Amino acid sequence: MQRRLCERLGIRHPLVQAPMAGATPPELVAAVSRAGALGSLAAGYLSGEQIYHACRDIRSATSHPFSVNLFVPSKITAEPEEIAAAHRALRPLAQHLELDPLPLPEQPAPGFDEQFSAILEANVPIVSFTFGILSQAEITALKARHTFIIGTATSKDEACHLEAAGVDAIVVQGGEAGGHRGSFSARQAASPQSLLTLLPEVSAQVSLPVIAAGGIMNGQGMAAAMAMGAAAVQLGTAFLFTPEAGINAAYRRALLAARGEDTRLTRVFSGKLARGINNTMMRQLAEAAIAPYPMQHLLTQPLRQAAARQDNEDYLSLWAGEGVAMGRVLPATELVALLMDELQSAISQPEQELVDV
Repeated sequence: MQRRLCERLGIRHPLVQAPMAGATPPELVAAVSRAGALGSLAAGYLSGEQIYHACRDIRSATSHPFSVNLFVPSKITAEPEEIAAAHRALRPLAQHLELDPLPLPEQPAPGFDEQFSAILEANVPIVSFTFGILSQAEITALKARHTFIIGTATSKDEACHLEAAGVDAIVVQGGEAGGHRGSFSARQAASPQSLLTLLPEVSAQVSLPVIAAGGIMNGQGMAAAMAMGAAAVQLGTAFLFTPEAGINAAYRRALLAARGEDTRLTRVFSGKLARGINNTMMRQLAEAAIAPYPMQHLLTQPLRQAAARQDNEDYLSLWAGEGVAMGRVLPATELVALLMDELQSAISQPEQELVDV
């Protein structure tokens, strides 16, 4: 399954760089793809024009395949009272950041139809998505262009729904993963399942290639995931430590100082459950009113932008997985090479050496 998936994706290594919104510029995507893994552009917050130009920039830097990730829009709407309550909860933080009055959002998030049209126009070779399932019309349009389609599941039931919809592979995201949960089941979103229990459960249930994600930071973790049925692995936090990652200095400082127990699940930044490094904003808003996604994301955006300008990690969304303490500061190409060396060593290690005696 591993070799077959790599052949279908056109990559040498069973390794996917996770799409991380705001942190995966074309430079990182192209570097990972050139190294033989699969680079992924996070396009959930990009306009159609930005997606098209980013794909052009990636292609100018590499001829290797790459992926583009989209957020499937939800039908959840925010009531005016919910928005007002969430806005009130943010005002003390805005005053602290000298952002008073805190503006209300004026522009909605980029339209999904616009984003999807850009994907088609750019003839992207591999498309992944989170937070839901593409419509049959959208899946048919991608298949007509021979696009490889990857869905995201956080439960066995979600994986089965994705297989029935006609995707080509499934990212199985454990609760250890940094950033947003890819859930589209409310029950699963509220109760994350660890990769250790989720991965073999899904692998036994679906016939599609499964890509493991959540807390994996080195080749040993990759080998363990493959032993549990994964055809490939997806790493996100590990690539945040690379110089190509599109994150600011405050975020980098927080990553370098973080320990695994420092990460928490929260809804305060976007309204969706996500794992990040615990900071002042997460603590102060732990019991506050939260607007549904994407309105909470738009409400907190000015705060996060102000914090970035002030080099203040206390009010940034510092997405990171439970393995953050194992991060290595290396260029992306060197990190891919090291991961594959570690994977090979772990696979070839005699069985008796793996037993703790």
